[in-house]
Amino acid sequence: MLKQLSAQDAQFLYTQTANNLTHIMGVYIYDPSTAPGGFVRFKDIIRHVESRVDTSPLFKRRLHRLPFDVDHPYWVEDEHFDIEAHMSHARLPEPGDWRQFTIAVARYFSKPMDMNRPLWDIYIIEGLDRIEGIPKGSFAMLHRVHHAAVDGASGAHAFIAMSDIDAKGTPAIAEPPPPENLGKPPSSAEVVTRAWSASMQSPVKFMNALLKMSPALVSAARKTMMTEGGMTAGVPETRFNVPVGPHKMFDATTVALADVAAIRAKVPGATVNDVVLTTVGGALRKYLAKHKELPKESLVAVAPINLRGKGGKAATPGNQVSAMSVPVRSDIADPLGRLAAIRDYTVEAKEAKAGVSARIMTDLSQHIPGATMAAVARIVTSERFAVRGTNLFISNVPGAQVPLYLAGAQLVQQHGMAPLANNMGLFVATPSYNGRIAFSIISERSVMPDIAFFRECIDESFADLMAAAPKPEKAKAATEKPKVAAKVAPKPAAKAKTAPKPASKPKAKPVAKGNATGKTRKK
Repeated sequence: MLKQLSAQDAQFLYTQTANNLTHIMGVYIYDPSTAPGGFVRFKDIIRHVESRVDTSPLFKRRLHRLPFDVDHPYWVEDEHFDIEAHMSHARLPEPGDWRQFTIAVARYFSKPMDMNRPLWDIYIIEGLDRIEGIPKGSFAMLHRVHHAAVDGASGAHAFIAMSDIDAKGTPAIAEPPPPENLGKPPSSAEVVTRAWSASMQSPVKFMNALLKMSPALVSAARKTMMTEGGMTAGVPETRFNVPVGPHKMFDATTVALADVAAIRAKVPGATVNDVVLTTVGGALRKYLAKHKELPKESLVAVAPINLRGKGGKAATPGNQVSAMSVPVRSDIADPLGRLAAIRDYTVEAKEAKAGVSARIMTDLSQHIPGATMAAVARIVTSERFAVRGTNLFISNVPGAQVPLYLAGAQLVQQHGMAPLANNMGLFVATPSYNGRIAFSIISERSVMPDIAFFRECIDESFADLMAAAPKPEKAKAATEKPKVAAKVAPKPAAKAKTAPKPASKPKAKPVAKGNATGKTRKK
């Protein structure tokens, strides 16, 4: 049965350029000491992956793209599928430290994928012995998948399906989905008939959808009125709002989820995602202040929204996402004040409101002919016409909270990478795994040449949140009796203003312990 890409999936093909590749990549570091014999060979990894290619349709299907993109592409079975064509390995060059590792990761991420094969590949990197905090003998697996094939949720599911829950090889997902029968590529007659039918029906479907959504469109348009400088109103212009080149950068740090929970407790109603946004907002404040580029207005981030729902079909490849814009309150110096402000915003501007414009565009795009959508997508993402409606992208994808294994080796650290775009030169991915959450930084060489410094800013921002204490008067008011509080309310309030400040914030050292990479910035 023929299976065609959805409009949302296809847009990641249409918007790909030589400078902005639209694949995503997981970075996984494994400790082979748990495997039988205490080591894992490259051929063991190939054999393991080969045993799991039936857990997701994405492993064996390739694109059948139509001439001039007259209609959206089709998925077809790869009749020449060869597992070894998708897997390669190398050893980290000397000195084999964290910096060399991040360079190797960024270079591999910056290379285009082979679009004639199934849209995934794996690169194994050995020689990580000099990375502090990583067990000796560890290896890394870089797993790339094109964004046209998966979103964050379905990509995470595909990875878990490839993993085990113990060193003995017990699959994390016991039963693979039923095999997908895609059949042969469509004939020329079928392609013409389908494309003509889609083109004829599209205007009617598009107008019907437009009429249904017109009130929301008017509201969204008012909120996103453009200023004279080309930036969306309320979004400051920064170094991240420039055309992006091909040379990507990568760095990362991790923190304990228990520490995130401790920070959440300081501001009632705050979520894990709020703490992530607050940490990044504080890091941006430090980074831009150092470069004398901190704007008075808050930077604005775009955060994805999973549309699959709680019972969503994560096993189904493809994209089912929307997005919402969130101020990261880089204009607020106080860490807990920043967290409270972000909490207040996200409580009121959840998916139904802040994500409306993105959902509208997703729904409307389903009724646009392939050739038209391809042409428009290339224009609106070009250097000249790309919309400057945000400063960065922050993605928080929850992961497994139990140890995972690959060919007997235990996963000890996980990071994520995603594409950049013109006028959005910074992406912070925050996948969580086994009690830790990673801050994975993706940028471009001309935008953020000192990416290691930004990583340190994230560590310091998180340390500020850990050291910050709620205001004393709030805790006191909760324990006072109503009668006493009514009589002496003015006096405690006055004392609270002049009360000595809590002890000075500790340096970032305590949190650096939680940083699995154990890195420090060279001066």
